[in-house]
Amino acid sequence: MRGGKRTGDDGPVDDELVERFLCDGFVKIEGAFPPRVAEDCARLLWQETGYDRDDPGTWKDPVVWVGGMAQGPFAAAANSPVLHEAFDVLVGEGRWEPRYHLGSFPLRFPHEEEPDDAGWHIEGSYLPEGATWHYANVRSKDRALLMLFLFSEVTEADAPTRIRVGSHLDVPALLEPYGEDGVSGLEIAPKLVEASAHRPLAHATGRPGDVYLCHPFLVHAAQPHHGTRPRFMAQPPLHPAMPYELDRPDGDHSAVEFAIRRGLSLGEG
Repeated sequence: MRGGKRTGDDGPVDDELVERFLCDGFVKIEGAFPPRVAEDCARLLWQETGYDRDDPGTWKDPVVWVGGMAQGPFAAAANSPVLHEAFDVLVGEGRWEPRYHLGSFPLRFPHEEEPDDAGWHIEGSYLPEGATWHYANVRSKDRALLMLFLFSEVTEADAPTRIRVGSHLDVPALLEPYGEDGVSGLEIAPKLVEASAHRPLAHATGRPGDVYLCHPFLVHAAQPHHGTRPRFMAQPPLHPAMPYELDRPDGDHSAVEFAIRRGLSLGEG
């Protein structure tokens, strides 16, 4: 799998990590939070499902969605020093909002039934009045990063998220014509699929405590789970403290902004 990797024991996030993010659209932070924290989170998530962890006969649905979880283990997972350091490098110091809860947990279970949410897409980040699908615009309004937090071991047999490597560079030119208003994920999806079809495939595999930090425009998809172990993951946004800007007078663009500019053929920043 391509993509920069850091471990919780490493020193400062370096230029190689940033370049991997710019090229691939994501980086994997190994051991971003302790395994014991991941286990505590998983225990709380099992309680939300109402399923028996030790009895597959109780796993009734292919996907169980859990909303916001604000218990202590989730706050701890989102606020490790290595993650904060990575946020500073990719988004910019003072340009992101701390998270004290995690939300949007698609818990996937081995199942014969195919889920209906496995199409290629980017995450929308805001909901205009009267809209039913979330929107995105070329400045990634209201979303600094897409994050994938792993709370269970995820191999290629455990329905890992599929990633089109480098697809974040295909998306800005598709979003630009829609201006500040942006476009719904439903409307733009066919164009995303076509524009990124040539990209190589990666899978968001890893151990409990690993986190993928993804460009907001990374094209990705779920997949059916035909393995044996449930996959527990969160996919929350990192929220910006200020809007992204694509033409900063001082040239102090973040890595996310650099990547959008590359996608728009505006140079390296």
